[in-house]
Amino acid sequence: MSTPLLSSGRDAVIVAARRTAVGIGKPERGVFRGIHPVDLSTHPLRAVLDDTGLDPALVDDVMWGCVSQVGEQSFNVGRNAALAAGLPEHVPGMTIDRQCGSSQQAIQSAAAAIIAGYADIVVAGGVEVMSRVPMFSSVAGADPYGPLMHERFPDLGNQGVGAELIAKRWGLTRGELDEFSVRSHRRAAAATASGLFADEIVPVETGDGEVVTDQGIRGDSTVERLATLPTPFVADGVVTAGSASQISDGAAAVLMMTSARAAELGLVPIARVHSVAVVGSDPILMLTGPIPATAKVLERAGLGIADIGAFEVNEAFAPVVLAWLRETGADPELVNPRGGAIALGHPLGASGARLTTTLLHHMRQNGIRYGLQTMCEGGGMANATVYELV
Repeated sequence: MSTPLLSSGRDAVIVAARRTAVGIGKPERGVFRGIHPVDLSTHPLRAVLDDTGLDPALVDDVMWGCVSQVGEQSFNVGRNAALAAGLPEHVPGMTIDRQCGSSQQAIQSAAAAIIAGYADIVVAGGVEVMSRVPMFSSVAGADPYGPLMHERFPDLGNQGVGAELIAKRWGLTRGELDEFSVRSHRRAAAATASGLFADEIVPVETGDGEVVTDQGIRGDSTVERLATLPTPFVADGVVTAGSASQISDGAAAVLMMTSARAAELGLVPIARVHSVAVVGSDPILMLTGPIPATAKVLERAGLGIADIGAFEVNEAFAPVVLAWLRETGADPELVNPRGGAIALGHPLGASGARLTTTLLHHMRQNGIRYGLQTMCEGGGMANATVYELV
C-alpha cells in the first residue's frame, strides 16, 4: 500500500503518546481545578520525553492546541508549557486554534514540518482547563462573526442546535442517542476496570491525591435515567446533556520525528502518520465535517473503510457519530472501543491529542495496522488522520 506522505523520502512517526486523566471541567468539583493550564500541560509533555529518554535540547518545536486562548491560556500557552516543563530556552513553542481539532491539527502540522525537513523532532499536543477558563471566555460577549458573515449565514446557531439538526436530518431518535451514550460510558468503565488506559495516563498530583482515572465516567448510566433529562437546545428535541460531550480539563502530548531519526536514537516508533486531511463543512449544521473528512483521508491513503481496524470519532454529541456511522458504513464495534467524549470528556484543545493517544495505545495493544481519527470542529470543519502501526 502506498503511503502518500512519504513522497519526500521522509516520514513522521510517533514514538511516545501520553495524556493526563480527564477531569470534570467545573470549578466546584473538577480534580484539576487547582492546576494552572500551563502546569497541567507539563505533565504529558515531560512524560513523552522521560518515556524515551530524549534529550529535551533536541526538540525543534512544541506545537500546542488550545481553544480558549484568554486569561491563563493566553500569551502562547504552548511556549509557556515548554518552558515550565524545563525545556531549554532555545526550544520554541506555538499555540494552534482549530477549535475542537486544535491538537489534532498540531499533530498534523508537526508531521508536515517533519516531512518537509523544517524540523526533525517535535512535541505536539494540547490543553484545556475549562474549570479555570470556561468555554466562550475568549468571546466575552463579543460577536466573533461580523456583519458579512451574518449576511452570508443568517441562521448561525450553536453546536447544540447543529446536533439537533443532524439528528433530524438523519432521522435519529432520542432512544438511539441515549443508547449510544450509555454504551460510551460502559465501554470507558470497562476499559478503566481492565487497566487499558494505564499505559497512556500520566499521574498528576493535585494536593488531594494522585489522579490516574478519568473523572466523568458513569458506568452505571442507563437509558431510563437519560430519558429523564431535558433537551436544552430545542424544545421537544432529542439532544440532552447526557448525549453531549462533557466540559472537561486535560492535556495530552505526542513525541514525533522521522523514522530515521528514531533509529539513530534507538527509539521504536508506535505508528506512522500515514495520511491527513482537513475539510470545511456547513457552518450551520457545523458538525458534519467528519463525514467528508473521512472520505478525503481514505482517498488520499488509498484505503477503504474496511481496511481500518479502529476508529476514534470525537463524541461532541451522539448524533455526530451516529450520522457518521450511517454515511461511512463503519463497523460500530470498531468505533470508540474504549468510550468517547460523552464518557471520558472533551477538554477542547487537548481532545485531538487525547484521541490520538488512546487510538495508538489501542492499536499497539491489539496489533491493528490502520487506525483513523476524526473530529468535528466549531465553525464547520473537521480533521482526519490515518495512522499506520509500525
